[in-house]
Amino acid sequence: MDQYQNHISINPDIRFGKPCITGTRITVADILTWLASGMSYEQIIDDHPLLNQEKILAALSFAANREAIIKIIAA
Repeated sequence: MDQYQNHISINPDIRFGKPCITGTRITVADILTWLASGMSYEQIIDDHPLLNQEKILAALSFAANREAIIKIIAA
């Protein structure tokens, strides 16, 4: 998903500026944690009706993009 920017926002007044699904207080980290714990997309959507598969994929795309640009700087 190249258009994760349509679904992810960063606002210093919401969840301390963590990347969130736009219009919610659900962070990218929340979604990653739920997926890592074994929850399916359907289970996440059932528990959080403001989400849908596109928004979950946007969170994954955001995280993948962030991971791709991290660089290790030698001290």
